[in-house]
Amino acid sequence: MAEKLDHMTRILANDGITIGGKEALEQAGFEVVTESVPQEDLMEELKNFDAVLVRSATTIRKELIDGCPNIKLIGRGGVGMDNIDVEYAREKGVEVINTPAASSESVAELVFAHLLGLVRFLQESNRNMPLTGDTDFKGMKKRFAKGVELRGKTMGIIGIGRIGQATARIALGLGMKVVATDPFIDKVTITLNIEGASDVSVDINTVPMDDLFKESDFISLHVPGDGNPVITSKEIAKMKDGVGIINASRGGVVKEEDLLKEIERGKVVFAGLDVFENEPKPAINVLMQEQISLTPHIGAATVEAQDRIGLELAEKIIAYFST
Repeated sequence: MAEKLDHMTRILANDGITIGGKEALEQAGFEVVTESVPQEDLMEELKNFDAVLVRSATTIRKELIDGCPNIKLIGRGGVGMDNIDVEYAREKGVEVINTPAASSESVAELVFAHLLGLVRFLQESNRNMPLTGDTDFKGMKKRFAKGVELRGKTMGIIGIGRIGQATARIALGLGMKVVATDPFIDKVTITLNIEGASDVSVDINTVPMDDLFKESDFISLHVPGDGNPVITSKEIAKMKDGVGIINASRGGVVKEEDLLKEIERGKVVFAGLDVFENEPKPAINVLMQEQISLTPHIGAATVEAQDRIGLELAEKIIAYFST
């Protein structure tokens, strides 16, 4: 329960907040500051605030929590909270919130942006056309003429929570078969909202991970990062030859050294990465591998998702400080 404050509640949105979220908070009587404070100055500055909002750029660790006992709430715009010492904050009586539902569709669409591009060699074509498109057009046409269709293929989803389900929804809409594995979920019902027609529901029963490896043509990961990779050469050895792997969850979930090795030997035909082990400085050998489609951690970076994130944060903050 929130402690009643004897002053206007001040919130530092250190990694920003949408106009809609800021306006909702200000209309509810909060003061919202959006000027970003460098990490090294944050402890001193936070002594003037009651709550802090972050995304992935700012970290909130034990020392900061101990040094700012005035902070009543920490908000994370997005799903993952690995940049916050969540349990420690809660032990200290600090409310910690995030927005797990706001960006699901955006991340799922990025997964398929990578996948659709990869099966038709768009990432390689876009790199090479400006270089040799005018001198080797016929050669490139032949090189990139062996694309495959997604319809009828099997999409394996590791982690069938909100984002995994959104990914499954798109896969089913494209005519793919979906298999999923999740240590906490036995069954989900995926509902396809089809414009101009009745909704269609599909039940998906989760399977052991090894079964998913055997069946899947493509694999997408939607799991929290805990420092231990989910996919290494050991797991890839259990997959189909020519598998494609997409990681838009957390850096380190896929061991990049092993991924590169398996691409080189042809076991993995391609990969799509939105997250990396060494953010914000991904390994150069990963960036230079033409069979990897690359984006700079933009899974939730759509206008619509950011609007939802800002409004969801505002609603939760208002509710907390109103109790």
